[in-house]
Amino acid sequence: MKRVVIAVMIMAGMLTGSAWGAAQRSGTVTLDVDLSAQPRGKDARLWVPYPLSDANQQIADLKISGDFAASGVYADRVNGTPILYAEWPKESVSRKLTFTFRVERKEIAQRNLPTAEPAWNPGDYAEYLRPTSLGPITGAVKELSDSIVKGKTTNVAKAKAIYDWTVGNMYRDPDTRGCGKGDVCELLKKPGGKCTDISSVFIALCRAAGVPARELFSIRLGKKAEEDITGYQHCWAEFFVPGFGWVTADPADVRKAMLVEKLELDSPKTKEYRTYFWGGIDAYRVVFAKGRDLQLEPPQAGPPLNTFGYPYAEVGGTPLDFYDPKGFSYRYTYREK
Repeated sequence: MKRVVIAVMIMAGMLTGSAWGAAQRSGTVTLDVDLSAQPRGKDARLWVPYPLSDANQQIADLKISGDFAASGVYADRVNGTPILYAEWPKESVSRKLTFTFRVERKEIAQRNLPTAEPAWNPGDYAEYLRPTSLGPITGAVKELSDSIVKGKTTNVAKAKAIYDWTVGNMYRDPDTRGCGKGDVCELLKKPGGKCTDISSVFIALCRAAGVPARELFSIRLGKKAEEDITGYQHCWAEFFVPGFGWVTADPADVRKAMLVEKLELDSPKTKEYRTYFWGGIDAYRVVFAKGRDLQLEPPQAGPPLNTFGYPYAEVGGTPLDFYDPKGFSYRYTYREK
């Protein structure tokens, strides 16, 4: 009976944060980077996602310290994603940086989405209708998208059909490294992965259907008073609704909950998660970045970054493996307010 009541509350837009955790989360995030163990006699360069305040999060008390020779805050030219940059000359023996900030994050609950939409100009959202290097919107992707949204006329209806298909056909693969690459063509052949994979499929299918969509990259805030959150990176999607704005969708967290709680697709609890993460997300996350195929500022020596949810560094022009925080090395920690 309790599950039925909760589900009804969600659909009515009445669910409070208490059912899924706190409606707000506040605390301090600290990033410690130490490149001292990397080869000497080579210059070292570091780029770190730099969070900003927006309607859903307040960022304050940003502090940067270390023994770097130079640093600055930049933004990539396409997405406007902010970047903290630091560098050490080749003669440096110690290469350390500490970055801390306070965050107040709130739960998002966008309910009662419109059933009718005003006219809009897709040209105004061209950036979010384009393919990416791993997310094509033609060929097999377009054919699948067309079949999913057949008969749907609004962005909400198309995105909801794609969301339902993604939840129903993708699955979380715990063996995927990091958050996954988000290679959509490969994922349509083997639909298992993590958040970047599942979100990328949703976004590519939306864009192929003419619905502007984008990813947001974050790190999850711990639920303990103090917690190591180094491996807590997460991403989800937003799609655009004319006359309403950007709407949240997190099919990856539905599939994660199903895996963790060993839920079947048609179970009542799964239905609750599907309803909650359609237009809603919890407060345990802070947005870092958006965009794919990023050219950083100052420009990196390596190729464009597929995603920028992790610190990125180059030593002597060679990229380090950001999926290996101990070898890199870096550590994120969270301390509750």
